Amino acid sequence: MMAPKLARGARAAAVVFTMAMFTGLASAEEPTPAAVAVAKELIVLKGSTQLWDAVVPGVIEQVKAVFMQTNPALGRELNDVAAQLRTEYAPRASQLVDQVAQLYARTFTEQELKDALTFYKSPLGRKIVNEEPKVLDDGFRRIQQWANKFSEEVMSKMRAEMKKKGYDL
Repeated sequence: MMAPKLARGARAAAVVFTMAMFTGLASAEEPTPAAVAVAKELIVLKGSTQLWDAVVPGVIEQVKAVFMQTNPALGRELNDVAAQLRTEYAPRASQLVDQVAQLYARTFTEQELKDALTFYKSPLGRKIVNEEPKVLDDGFRRIQQWANKFSEEVMSKMRAEMKKKGYDL
């Protein structure tokens, strides 16, 4: 249940950081507070914060799982502490928004961010926000299916080539 949300959060973060890497920096200077504010508004409007909200609980669950492997008898206590930490650390997700807003504001001019905000407030922009998670989920599912089939093909081909060399794999 947590894994799909965490995976979507990771994908969203990867898309943002990849986009920033390939678009280059709009300015080497520190972004203005106004640009950062517009970037935050854009992030919220796009629904990205919902995806990142899964990161904090996901990390807590991963750490809990590490302790569960070596201390399975402490399951109940670890669950209690994990619940406490989820509440305590929930506000930390805002740090992700701040960091990504800074990245957006360094990558795009304030006017570009305003233009993007205008677009995402339009009917088409809202549709993209609403439909994109489904498209991405289906796309990643299809990529995984393709990769699995391709892996089987490569495995068969490698076995066949190795058999020609006298090895049975």
